[in-house]
Amino acid sequence: MLQYKIVEVATVTDEELEKVVNQWVEAGWVFEGFQFVVRESSKRPSMAFVIFTRELEEEGPN
Repeated sequence: MLQYKIVEVATVTDEELEKVVNQWVEAGWVFEGFQFVVRESSKRPSMAFVIFTRELEEEGPN
């Protein structure tokens, strides 16, 4: 079964995004991508969502 993890990042800088990706990959998650929130009045993202997945082992009947 595939499990998803979505992390919201309010400070969108390369350093902050690297920190989040490295932290969750080290914890066993697989990085899937970024989703950025951009306001019409600015070209710079105001927020980002970082998406991770991992496989969960299915448990047998108890």
